[in-house]
Amino acid sequence: MKEVIDTVGRRKTSVARAFVTPGKGRIIINKLPVEEYFKDEFKRQQALRPLAITEKSEEFDIKVNVHGGGVSGQSGAVSLAIARALTEFDDAARAILKTEKLLTRDPRMVERKKFGRKKARKRFQFSKR
Repeated sequence: MKEVIDTVGRRKTSVARAFVTPGKGRIIINKLPVEEYFKDEFKRQQALRPLAITEKSEEFDIKVNVHGGGVSGQSGAVSLAIARALTEFDDAARAILKTEKLLTRDPRMVERKKFGRKKARKRFQFSKR
């Protein structure tokens, strides 16, 4: 078994690299404690959901580097990276995480703006007369 597991998680335009080692449950994101980085309780729970479901929050030290996108995309990217790392440590966790859909990369991206329009789908105001 490897000492440090390195995994990547992506969501929208955010990319998270998680370094997971057996430890005491310390979680550092971009050199800040998780409570300081994700100040919103919902985003913090979303990012740490794989640990809560597998009940292994006290068994691993996790260091995450995340960049790009906004808070929502980053919390999703961190969640996927942690879930992927947990499956490498424990095969039994894979079945639990798969049923909760935490190992699936969310493919939804922002649609590009088209020419002749205000946004991707919104049109300019039409005047009949």
